[in-house]
Amino acid sequence: MDSLKVILLMILNFAWWIIIIQAVMSWLISFNVLNIRQAFVYQIWSGLNRVTEPVYRPIRNFLPSMGGLDLTPVVVLIAIAALQVVIANNL
Repeated sequence: MDSLKVILLMILNFAWWIIIIQAVMSWLISFNVLNIRQAFVYQIWSGLNRVTEPVYRPIRNFLPSMGGLDLTPVVVLIAIAALQVVIANNL
């Protein structure tokens, strides 16, 4: 049972970092530090969006529109942290 717990926590930790990287990269693109017209940056950006968009879409439908502020990654990170606590304490 410990190995299942470790595997689940590792997957959640990986998802945590994917979301952090995607959020930081979106800020860098917004402030024109990164240019998505470069092929390498575009590949990373589109790959991260393909991974995170299925998780973000239902949450964006639920959250009210905040203009230019997207709180979806924060909600997902809180959910991941809660899942990590539940898994760590109950398995």
